[in-house]
Amino acid sequence: MTTTNSQRAVAWWLFACCALVFLTMVVGGVTRLSHADWLELFAKYQQTPEFIKRNHDMTLEGFQFIFWWEWAHRLSGRLIGVVFFLPYVWFLVRGRLRGALAGKVFGFFILGGLQGAMGWYMVKSGLVDDPRVSQYRLAAHLGLAFLLFGLMYWTGLGMLQPRRAAGAMWQKSALATRRLGNWLVALVFIMVLSGALVAGIRAGLAYNTFPLMNGHFLPPEAFVVEPLWLNFFTNMATVQFDHRLIAWALMGLIPWFSWRIWTETPTARLPAAVLTLWLAVQVGLGIATLLLQVPVALGAAHQAGAMVLFGIVLWANHAIRRA
Repeated sequence: MTTTNSQRAVAWWLFACCALVFLTMVVGGVTRLSHADWLELFAKYQQTPEFIKRNHDMTLEGFQFIFWWEWAHRLSGRLIGVVFFLPYVWFLVRGRLRGALAGKVFGFFILGGLQGAMGWYMVKSGLVDDPRVSQYRLAAHLGLAFLLFGLMYWTGLGMLQPRRAAGAMWQKSALATRRLGNWLVALVFIMVLSGALVAGIRAGLAYNTFPLMNGHFLPPEAFVVEPLWLNFFTNMATVQFDHRLIAWALMGLIPWFSWRIWTETPTARLPAAVLTLWLAVQVGLGIATLLLQVPVALGAAHQAGAMVLFGIVLWANHAIRRA
């Protein structure tokens, strides 16, 4: 099966949307308002619970820095909608989106809208009595972004590089590698959700030692919250331990997965090698972020690295399916 020019155009459009999803997650933008406008906005912010309860000593300059990031994030989110919707209509009218593909792409549009709505719902949770956004809503918002990114990226890969036809015979070892790859996609996604919980309850500001957590593999206070299950979502010790545990699992499973690809599928060796190398980078970013108590630049880099890792895992999985 060959790829037509029409398919390539749709694929690269989907990749551009993926890039914007990535950009929105880590975007930094600065907009300049007049001094009077800043004072007016800052005066409004001073009436919110977040300022009254937590940031009462914030300066105007500090508020400007936060506002620039928030403004850029929302702007890039709206830009995704424009970049997605206009080409979508054009491709649809030109007949380049048909059948199952048209349904998939329409699903991406709906999912993007849900992701944006979840972002608003998340922010709303920090504008009431508790100035912190809900860690559950944060995890849902980030999870939807990764899901949208992954589905568009996988679809684009399939259009540029058609996979093996359905019903083709697989060797037993290759089938096991494929299943391992599926589990790794799920595990990286779960790691992302656990990272959102870490960020949501600011668990990265505690237990800033590695490899042990203040001298313990599992801190003794990991299960002090009642009921027991609530520790996995609200207890800093447990939430951070879970995130570390998933990272340790990936450090064992991803090199094994890459080695299997390297020995079984020579045409997929490039994504296998890149996957292992990027895992090392991502783990290094995570450790540095933890030891330095989550500086903004490293925290953003670690989050961005997670989406890169997710994309490379998908790339490797797709490569072994088209071999």
